[in-house]
Amino acid sequence: MEVLQYKIIRTETQYWDYCNRLEELVMQESNDPEVEEEIDLLTLLIEKWDEEHDTLGKADPVEALKYLMAEHKLKAKDLADLLGLSKGFISEVLSYKKGFSKENIGKLAVHFKVKQELFNRPYKLVTSL
Repeated sequence: MEVLQYKIIRTETQYWDYCNRLEELVMQESNDPEVEEEIDLLTLLIEKWDEEHDTLGKADPVEALKYLMAEHKLKAKDLADLLGLSKGFISEVLSYKKGFSKENIGKLAVHFKVKQELFNRPYKLVTSL
């Protein structure tokens, strides 16, 4: 019998493993149908966990954005176009090097149909030495 690659998420560790895998797949920007299928499956499993555990409400703004990007199948370029920013700037936001402006928070909230508070919580930025 074939072993399933993915199963219903039962632990927080498994949840974060799946989130990390989903992020890797989305960042690949692949058009491979098998990769798209894997993205869809992981998204469903993660959404089920989120609904049951209110994970998105606990996530920092960058993690929430990454999740929403994956859920909506958006790449960094798509987000850059949406916000009128460079892909490089978006990359820096996603790697905790830059923060959100009030204008961007508003645009993200409207686009993803969420409360602005989701993106307007404090989180630690990475500082270079």
